[in-house]
Amino acid sequence: MDEIEKIEIDLLLEAVYRYYGYDFRNYALPFIQRRISNRVRKENLKSISALQEVILRDPMVMRDLISDFSINVTEMFRDPTFFKSFRTKVIPVIKDYPEIRIWHVGCSSGEEVYSMAILLHEEGLYEKTRIFATDLNATMLEKAKQGNFPLDGMQRYTKNYIEAGGKRAFSEYYKAVDDQVFFHSYLQKNVVFAQHNLVTDHSFNEFDIIICRNVLIYFNKSLQNDVHKLFYDSLSVSGFLGLGNREGIKFTSYENCYGEFDATEKLFRKFK
Repeated sequence: MDEIEKIEIDLLLEAVYRYYGYDFRNYALPFIQRRISNRVRKENLKSISALQEVILRDPMVMRDLISDFSINVTEMFRDPTFFKSFRTKVIPVIKDYPEIRIWHVGCSSGEEVYSMAILLHEEGLYEKTRIFATDLNATMLEKAKQGNFPLDGMQRYTKNYIEAGGKRAFSEYYKAVDDQVFFHSYLQKNVVFAQHNLVTDHSFNEFDIIICRNVLIYFNKSLQNDVHKLFYDSLSVSGFLGLGNREGIKFTSYENCYGEFDATEKLFRKFK
């Protein structure tokens, strides 16, 4: 990346923040550069500066850029060993809680939220649980609220479900209609979908469990530390934090506030 391109990116992100209020200035630069370059190509523009002019005058292009910056890689029971560890190790700890509050950060189109609802249902805890599922991308949140997904993914999702320790036939949880499946509405009953920006928004509750997997890798070190502060402030003492397989708490200001509950699956427990 040459110096001019770096300046153009800085100016674009500053314009987005000042005009729209979305702050991507501390996202990891290689990630941001790839997504911006992709949007420049799709809009048939010749420079990042030209993209800046377009997004300031066309909110629809800005919406597309937000989607570009969103991390929407997800699937039912993604990384099944994480869900199996949650089932076998976390559930025994929380099963006697009078109520359970879970924050699922960066929920994207909702597959992993429905996965957690199914797991909690099978363990008899769903009725006393409230899941707050948040994402920056309003379009993805609307998709998540619908609770329907392509039928062609169900074979892979069923395999994940079994590997995650599923106790029933996965097909019991949805109805297939043409090329779509619709998950049963009771799996949404205790889920609140809401837009939340990790960069600019504050803590909004105290949680027993926070799950934020494979989101922090797209932030620079300073922003990662800021988000860890948000998680720390939002998590009850003895609460659980679940991160992605390439993420951790080392080299943050909060690494001495957690113990490794399952180091392999990046499950941590707050102790102070």
